[in-house]
Amino acid sequence: MGKLGFISIVIAALALVLGQRILNLRKRTLASRELAQKHLPNCVLLKHIDQGSEDITITGDGLAFISSGLKYPGLPSTDATGKIFCLDMTNPRMKPVELRMPRNFDLESFNPHGISLYTDPSDDAIYLFVVNHPEHKSQVEIFHFVRDDHSLVHLKTIKHELLHSVNDIVAVGVESFYATNDHYFTNELLKTLVETLLLQPWTNVVYYSPEEVKVVSEGYYFANGINISPDKRHVYVVDLFDHNVHVLERKEDNALVQVKAVAVGSLCDNVEVDAVTGDLWLGCHPNAMKALRFDPTDPPGSEVIQIKNIHSDQPVVTQVYEDDGNVIMGSSVAATYGKKLLIGTVFHKTLCCDLE
Repeated sequence: MGKLGFISIVIAALALVLGQRILNLRKRTLASRELAQKHLPNCVLLKHIDQGSEDITITGDGLAFISSGLKYPGLPSTDATGKIFCLDMTNPRMKPVELRMPRNFDLESFNPHGISLYTDPSDDAIYLFVVNHPEHKSQVEIFHFVRDDHSLVHLKTIKHELLHSVNDIVAVGVESFYATNDHYFTNELLKTLVETLLLQPWTNVVYYSPEEVKVVSEGYYFANGINISPDKRHVYVVDLFDHNVHVLERKEDNALVQVKAVAVGSLCDNVEVDAVTGDLWLGCHPNAMKALRFDPTDPPGSEVIQIKNIHSDQPVVTQVYEDDGNVIMGSSVAATYGKKLLIGTVFHKTLCCDLE
């Protein structure tokens, strides 16, 4: 075989492999899925939140905390600085209030992603944990929430080599948490090209405390949302590209053991847990390819999925809401309080609907 023939074979083989990877990417992103509409009654867009509401979490007495202004590689964003909003779900006005940030905190580089709340049982103090990506790096900020004047007091910044690409977080103590890493590499080129094309189960979950930091679960294609059961015995991890939610048992040493995975049929992002019923609520991307190649004339849609009885032999997975992008684009989280549902987005608006 001549040199030209050998080169031709190599090129053909590479083209075949690349073609297979692209087909696999289209399959994983549900690129062929047609978007539809399944709306809820009395849906209204919240005022003052126009740069996304990537994550939302709600206290037991109805205070919703909302992260806004995420700048994530490959997705639409603006130059607006990151913000944290608070919304009183018991107030019929449904008016979000921007929380005052401390003067000694670097607001210019604030790039909030996943968030979590922890209430200290000893004094009912509320701590807000925020995944922050200044200059696209990863760190975790811990704030104390001051209810009287709607402000945040910055307590600590946490950085660690194992927390290299943090997406979401669930707090389990005043300074301890579980966090998902959604990428294996830290180099942006390797993250966006190599990982996207290969789509291998290389991402993980990390446990952090001042005493120890360790990987506690791995083998995810894209470890995304994370949360904990009301009894604190199980942790839920969303695998975006594998279209499922993993149920993990929490051990005394904070290790996690796989129990099962529940298929959801969509690319789900963040997961919230109803503190009363234990139901899981997920904000999902019904066709993620539309988000990756954003076109305002063919916008990415939104989807909300509810999982009931997730620990039973037959969990009930229900599509509660779907939109083709004309109302709300790129849903990333769904959170409930009473009969109200909040739907947040990566880069768009925030929708509030009645569940009945």
